[in-house]
Amino acid sequence: MNIDNKRVTLIGLGRSTVAAAQLLLRHGAHPFISEVGSSRALEPWKKQCEQLGIPCEMGGHSGDACEKADMIVLSPGVPLTVPLVAQARLRGIPVLGEFELAWRFCSSKAIAVTGTNGKTTVTTLLRDMIASCGYSVALAGNNDTPLSLVALEEEPPDWVVLEVSSYQLETVEQFHPAIACILNVTPDHLSRHGSIEHYAIVKGRIFMRQQAGDTAIRNADDPLVNTLPSPDGIRQFYFSMKGPAANTFYADDDNIYFGDQAVASSADNPLPGKHNLANVLAALAVMHAGKFPRQETLEGLRRFKGVEHRIEHVMSFQGVDYYNDSKSTNLDSLRVALESFSQPIILLAGGRGKGSDYASLCPLVRKQVKHLIAFGEDAALISAAYDGCVSNEQAASMMDAVKRARLAADSGDVILLSPACASFDMYDNFESRGRDYKDCLRRLPCEETRGEGSNS
Repeated sequence: MNIDNKRVTLIGLGRSTVAAAQLLLRHGAHPFISEVGSSRALEPWKKQCEQLGIPCEMGGHSGDACEKADMIVLSPGVPLTVPLVAQARLRGIPVLGEFELAWRFCSSKAIAVTGTNGKTTVTTLLRDMIASCGYSVALAGNNDTPLSLVALEEEPPDWVVLEVSSYQLETVEQFHPAIACILNVTPDHLSRHGSIEHYAIVKGRIFMRQQAGDTAIRNADDPLVNTLPSPDGIRQFYFSMKGPAANTFYADDDNIYFGDQAVASSADNPLPGKHNLANVLAALAVMHAGKFPRQETLEGLRRFKGVEHRIEHVMSFQGVDYYNDSKSTNLDSLRVALESFSQPIILLAGGRGKGSDYASLCPLVRKQVKHLIAFGEDAALISAAYDGCVSNEQAASMMDAVKRARLAADSGDVILLSPACASFDMYDNFESRGRDYKDCLRRLPCEETRGEGSNS
């Protein structure tokens, strides 16, 4: 792609557009970032632009943003319906997403994974398994590493594993992964996509440019995923939680199979929960499609510790296992977390609610939860919803919740932070909430020791 001396306007200020602007500079273009907002959260990115010599405007789009541009590049959060973008397209100005732009400068073999749920776990696991096989590999896309940063590397990795969102897939044109996987499609981002059917069609664009020799991997249990078209002549593999089938990865209590052949032991999977078993099956299907060596692949799987804040095992103490699922910001995430354990659960839940009907999970809470500790803005609502369903109490802080949980737990129990709420009542984001929980756990033995000493 020849962009030498081209004037390129990037819409939206943030991680992906700053990375894309650096890529454009590398190839001789003249980037200009235009941002309609002006919040304090954007200041670090503005400062980075100043340090890199990238011109940037905030608080609105000037006339120069479109009229003097040879090309427009969009941040993933910017829809194609934005007036400036619509005007550019009417004038025949090429409009690309950051992901598509970066792809045109990426020389690594690509594995791409999309889906409503599980993308981060599957792509992180794939990165670790590929590294275990001895290849250089980068993880990029819909995470902390824009693909543009990988395209900037002097020595491209052998493989790049891409977590791809529907927002990124909206603007792909030449994107062509050798292996593409759709994990699932459930209602999400419908305010942007209009309907679940259109949302699914956008997800299906991940297969669009594949050709003979490439592989499409699908969740055999998801009807929407299996309606999505793919080019003739590509290989099709599947994963399923329901049972055996041709070209399909599935598992029983003892083994993981491909078709009728056992390819791994169920004990090789270190992750709890049925949803994570589906994620592991998908990852193994990808590794099989890429013809990676099996034993090295399984070594990478056995060593995998999961993804931070997603049913993450933090520690074991006096026979109790502690898990951090701070990424749980809605009832569906809480449901998945509760279904992941067979042990009695001491549940820590709460935060800024989203108007959810907490009582709808009463049957599952009654079955799985031994004791509930509610915290944050919705603590009283959560306690009221589950009153009569499970014993519960309210905590004033994260440390208070952890102390109460420790008192309620017996050997063999699980203490699980799975809030089912947003974090913004007490924290900047779910990551900060999860880190505070883990910090409280690590401090608590010291707090208890200090308390015992003061009473002696």
